[in-house]
Amino acid sequence: MKSIKVGITGGIGSGKSFVSKIFKTLGVPFYDADKEAKRLMNTHPHIREGLMQAFGPQVYDAQGMLNRKWLSEQVFNDSDKLQQLNGIVHPIVIQDAVDWSQRQTFSYSLKEAALLYESGSYKTLDFTILVVAPQELRIARVMARDGVSREDVLARMHKQMTDEEKKKYASFTIVNDGKQPLIPQIYTIHQQLINIHGK
Repeated sequence: MKSIKVGITGGIGSGKSFVSKIFKTLGVPFYDADKEAKRLMNTHPHIREGLMQAFGPQVYDAQGMLNRKWLSEQVFNDSDKLQQLNGIVHPIVIQDAVDWSQRQTFSYSLKEAALLYESGSYKTLDFTILVVAPQELRIARVMARDGVSREDVLARMHKQMTDEEKKKYASFTIVNDGKQPLIPQIYTIHQQLINIHGK
């Protein structure tokens, strides 16, 4: 039987990457969509061509590497340009993840993506896991991690779907509030997915 395709996501500061690491220690094959997107933006010919057409040759530096800071500045406050960027990158990353997941042999594979629901990539998956945490805790985590102001964190949060919206799509929810133990929540989902695969 084919490996089950599972996505994991959560808003900024929810701790989805930390939760993903715990799944990885259980031997679950793992695809980091944000990391793979960065790789593909430098290496995939269709993405390179699309970005140069949309943003001009300065989107890549003299060494042919993506000028990430410059590109971020172009799209940060321009929703049309951000939509254009996502339209170039997301379909190729989604397909890359599908191709990767089809090569996996474990009961299930895990794909972590910040914009799992926003990008529509959840439609290529069998189940999704949403990591949630109280907003104030998320803000404090990001401020400490990135050394940014509360306003900066809130601006980034407003660009993402709310947890309430995401819960409509989630198959499983993990609460990462620093009170409820994480390991039992993760292990319960892990066992459920292995059981589903075994049926």
